[in-house]
Amino acid sequence: MESTGNLDAKIEQLLNVEKQMRLAGDVSGTKKAVTEILQLCFEARAWKTLNDQIVVLSKRRGQLKQAVTAMVQQAMQYIEETPDLDTRIELIKTLNSVSAGKIYVEIERARLIKKLAKIKEEQGLIAEAADLMQEVAVETFGAMAKTEKIAFILEQVRLCLDRQDYVRAQILSRKISPRVFDADASKEKKKPKEGDNMVEEPAEDIPSLLELKRIYYELMIRYYSHNNDYLEICRCYKSIYEIPAVKENPAQWIPILRKICWYLVLAPHDPMQSSLLNSTLEDKNLSEIPKFKLLLKQLVTMEVIQWTGLWDSYKNEFENEKNLLGGYLGDKAAEDLRERIIEHNILVVSKYYSRITVQRLAELLCLTIQEAEKHLSDMVVSKALVAKIDRPSGIVCFQTAKDSNEILNAWSANLEKLLDLVEKSCHQIHKETMVHKTVLGMT
Repeated sequence: MESTGNLDAKIEQLLNVEKQMRLAGDVSGTKKAVTEILQLCFEARAWKTLNDQIVVLSKRRGQLKQAVTAMVQQAMQYIEETPDLDTRIELIKTLNSVSAGKIYVEIERARLIKKLAKIKEEQGLIAEAADLMQEVAVETFGAMAKTEKIAFILEQVRLCLDRQDYVRAQILSRKISPRVFDADASKEKKKPKEGDNMVEEPAEDIPSLLELKRIYYELMIRYYSHNNDYLEICRCYKSIYEIPAVKENPAQWIPILRKICWYLVLAPHDPMQSSLLNSTLEDKNLSEIPKFKLLLKQLVTMEVIQWTGLWDSYKNEFENEKNLLGGYLGDKAAEDLRERIIEHNILVVSKYYSRITVQRLAELLCLTIQEAEKHLSDMVVSKALVAKIDRPSGIVCFQTAKDSNEILNAWSANLEKLLDLVEKSCHQIHKETMVHKTVLGMT
């Protein structure tokens, strides 16, 4: 290790060289001088001097952009070599302050903030790490590689979910379009040839596009799980299931396909759920898990499902989910599953009956009269079916839900009939008038 006096003398000598090169506008010479100064400080393990020199060199009059870029890139290589955490944080903060507001080192600054946020997270300061990451809007960085941008935004989303800031997590997740994961990688490589070839290579630790796709959908599952949006969770699992690496490995796709089946059953009945249900039933892989194929078939078959029998058959499978990929289904899942079965049974009854007593309906649903009324009322309010309850008589009248297009067509046909009658009436009045005028003329 060099003495302090010897190091200062060498730095002073190189600073004079740097000044001459800078004033002469010699880019390569200036870059060489500044990087040698930093290398001297690093070899001497003089971390405070290194920080001071970075600040001094960046603030010198007329300092060249290329020299600042080279200096920041050089110093970033020393971060992992620092002797302790405090020295590492100090070096990162110094480089952050130097690169702040400079577009030509915006990518380096983003990487530095990511490193600092990781340190904060390891210290248990999740909120601070999330705030640090949110300072950077990488979607505006033209020179940053697409995969690195996506990885950075996903890190922002993850930290927001960790601090339970679901609103900001949703806003940040919308910066990534799911279509970007389906882009053809071979076409992407050809694009830089058309422009100015300014896009930088991503950092070494950045995952591939398909790995990022999986991370994205896993984070979205976490987001949708907080408000039990079962259909969206199912669609996220469906997207993970379509990844080639997952489809090739039964150990991975079987737990995911199980999750798809569970969340399809848990999702309220609507056209999207019905479409996903039918497409999943057509999947040949479903034959590998016959119990779940049977479960989905029961839902598409217009027959009443006995809840107690179903729960006895699937209780062990339901509880086993927490040991599989993706974890347990949620605290409310068992309760919601029962509700979905009740809703299915009410829909089945509405298909076969136009009028039924509330008591008989309650017997078919294995519920009390009050519970049967409540579930039926909830479905009418949500417009899942059309029904009226005559409470004094204790009779439910089911009606077929009319499609809006059918109502408009019927209204249009009635209007045409009305106009036709008006036209005929006008014609008859006109005819009578003409006849009377002729009679008057003759007299």
